[in-house]
Amino acid sequence: MNSVTKSKLPGIGYVEWEDQDSTFDYENEVSEEFDKLLADTNEGSSIKEGTIVEGIVVGITSDAIRVDIGHKTEGEVPASEFKTPEGTLKVKVGDKIEVYLDSFEDGDGEMILSRERAEMLRAWDRIAEAYEKGEIVEGLVMARVKGGLSVDIGVKAFLPGSQVDLRPVRNLDKLINNKFNFKIIKFNKKRGNIVLSRRALLEQDREKLRAETLGNLKEAAVLKGIVKNITDYGAFIDLGGIDGLLHITDMSWGRINHPSQLFEVGQEIEVKVLNYDEGRQRVSLGYKQLLEDPWEKASAKYQVNTKTKGAVVSLTDYGAFVELEDGIEGLIHISEMSWSKRIRHPSKVVAIGDEVDVVVLALDQESRRISLGMKQMEPNPWEIVKEKYRVGDIIRGRIRNITDFGIFVGIEEGIDGLIHISDISWYDRIKHPGDLFKKGDELEAKILQIDTEGEKFSLGIKQLSEDPWMSAAKTLTPGTKGRGQVTKLTDYGVFVQLAKGVEGMIHISELDVKELGNPSEVVKEGDEIEFVVLSSDADDRRFSLSRKAHMKGLEGDDLKKYMNTVGEPQTVFANAFTQAKEDLEKKIKTVNS
Repeated sequence: MNSVTKSKLPGIGYVEWEDQDSTFDYENEVSEEFDKLLADTNEGSSIKEGTIVEGIVVGITSDAIRVDIGHKTEGEVPASEFKTPEGTLKVKVGDKIEVYLDSFEDGDGEMILSRERAEMLRAWDRIAEAYEKGEIVEGLVMARVKGGLSVDIGVKAFLPGSQVDLRPVRNLDKLINNKFNFKIIKFNKKRGNIVLSRRALLEQDREKLRAETLGNLKEAAVLKGIVKNITDYGAFIDLGGIDGLLHITDMSWGRINHPSQLFEVGQEIEVKVLNYDEGRQRVSLGYKQLLEDPWEKASAKYQVNTKTKGAVVSLTDYGAFVELEDGIEGLIHISEMSWSKRIRHPSKVVAIGDEVDVVVLALDQESRRISLGMKQMEPNPWEIVKEKYRVGDIIRGRIRNITDFGIFVGIEEGIDGLIHISDISWYDRIKHPGDLFKKGDELEAKILQIDTEGEKFSLGIKQLSEDPWMSAAKTLTPGTKGRGQVTKLTDYGVFVQLAKGVEGMIHISELDVKELGNPSEVVKEGDEIEFVVLSSDADDRRFSLSRKAHMKGLEGDDLKKYMNTVGEPQTVFANAFTQAKEDLEKKIKTVNS
């Protein structure tokens, strides 16, 4: 019985034949027919060198993948072309794959196949098609190269730095290993040149967003945006195709020194449209306007005399600003920092960042102003002084300071009393208090005035002894005869010393000068003359005298009658003294101020 043999012939498939005897020689018997069959097969096959062909994985080794493409022999592709970066093999036996047929035979009779070459050619075909149709391609940024980035879109492509984003990107390295969509703006397969653009796609998206944003853009609208850029004066917010300015003054109700304290580039925030200039395409935005204005409840929370605390946030020459809460600041004027100390600058008392206890002195909600006081947290020492001392009391104290206009004497801690230069002596004309006293001297003085509102404490040394004018007024009553020395001559009369520090005036009409001539006709300085007192006023520091009445020897009713007839000289005398007194008071007020 003849046996049947079954065998696979490369490029043909399985064939069967009957063995005629045990000496059947396959190659010798069928070689001519087989060669003819193979030749006919190759001649009619679509498999050609330099093309991409489909094959089946028929075997896998550690180094190669064996592929049957339907030719008389099988080919091998390096296993490395089928591995992932992690080293995992991507194929298995039986998978259909595409390979590039470089040649039917190499020197060893093996076909030359390439998986990578096939993928590259397919990628070029896809890219060419995408370029023609203007389609978007996805790519992985691989590395930084001169002028831009290298991108893998199946083949290597070039992304210029100017095409990376809408704005120049300073650090291109941060894009490496990231996937993006691109548009092919230049393609040359023959030269292997592909140029990509990401910016073109972003511009398209931006225009779409811009149209949508402009449709929603109106005053008071609340929109979401991305912080695009930060400056010293504010932040630019991308609302979607159009930018708006969020000024630093509209970021917080509280005080901020720089926008970076609140925001960072890339942050998404909600903002309110404050103003939109359609013609100039300018948008003003607000952030704090989405939050409650703290001043709306300020009048109820910070009533006058309310005690609270806050942090010092700013110092000026005239005071310190204290933040009571976010958005609400009050001013402590330099005059409200201490009851008794004379503070030249607020920095002598507080520093920025200090937490201080304060009292609300005044609040103007409309103007958003609060006046605060520090000294009001402590008892007013002037009220204590008012209770402890009375006008007319005699005190002892040390001289703390000496000025041109007087002496400051320590009364209590931080409170000084002033002895004005005019209150040092009844008699002496003092040019400077330093001629008589020095700092640190202890002395006695009489309290003349306590003004708690004006914070003034007036003292006097001369008031420790009786006023010589008062003493003189007691003895030199109207009608009294006396004798004194002429101290000064004037056009309208002469002055006569009545006692130490006390002078009276004899009007020219009472000198017995003929036809009211010059007083020097009858007296001169230093002369001792006799007189009669016509009138006196110790409070106004004046005595009116008459030499004529003495010379006539008038007494009793005759003298009284005469005194009643000389009102004019007394009026002139009074006016002169009144004017002198007013001038002196003006000078004192000027010096005190």
